[in-house]
Amino acid sequence: MAFLAGKTAVITGGSSGIGLATARRFIDEGATVFVTGRNRAELETATASLGPAAVPVQGDVTAAADLDRLRGIAAKSGSGLDIVFANAGVARSAPLGQISDEHLDLLFGINVKGVVRTVQTLLPLLNEGASIILNASVAADRGRIGTGVYAATKAAVRSFARTWANELAPRNIRVNTVNPTSTDTPGLTDLADATSAESLRQFKDQRSQGIPLGRLAQPDEVANAVLFLASDLSSFITGIALPVDGGYNQV
Repeated sequence: MAFLAGKTAVITGGSSGIGLATARRFIDEGATVFVTGRNRAELETATASLGPAAVPVQGDVTAAADLDRLRGIAAKSGSGLDIVFANAGVARSAPLGQISDEHLDLLFGINVKGVVRTVQTLLPLLNEGASIILNASVAADRGRIGTGVYAATKAAVRSFARTWANELAPRNIRVNTVNPTSTDTPGLTDLADATSAESLRQFKDQRSQGIPLGRLAQPDEVANAVLFLASDLSSFITGIALPVDGGYNQV
């Protein structure tokens, strides 16, 4: 039997990378998935590849009106929500001394405010026993040079999961984070700011250093972990940070 048969989910930032891989995994396991993304063309292309169980909802997690519209569209299904994967996020680097207000506002606006607003807006639709998964990062527990603001946003996300797990336990709603290491996604390519294929390869090689398994994570590998947290396989797990890091923070 499919792990998510009859379940309804929302995935933010689902046009590519981890979000798209997770949407595909959820649908393979029987779920209907509302998938959001800021770029309409990219979103529609992505959801077309997923089939009729994917419902595209164009929008930005920093825009209250877009989140309200998402809630309204999801509510029309009449089934409530069983899973919310707050995945939308952005990664940028800036060392101390070069941190601008624009950098702070961008990262905290999407990675922190966007997560809070997503979960809070959709909360009235969550069914008893629902699962919320927040996309954090191994950066929450590391001190990689240049990632101070990004790491702080992911530490905030990790903290939300602890608190919300307590607050929502009376409704049997579980809240967990998935903490990937560097993952081979378009977002990582944006972070690299590479000027050539060779410089991108060098950046990815550098990012692989220190990972015991010797490579970047793949989006499908993170999606499998999210599936576990979304399904009844993790029915007695809440408040955790599940590392998908090839051993990076473990050994």
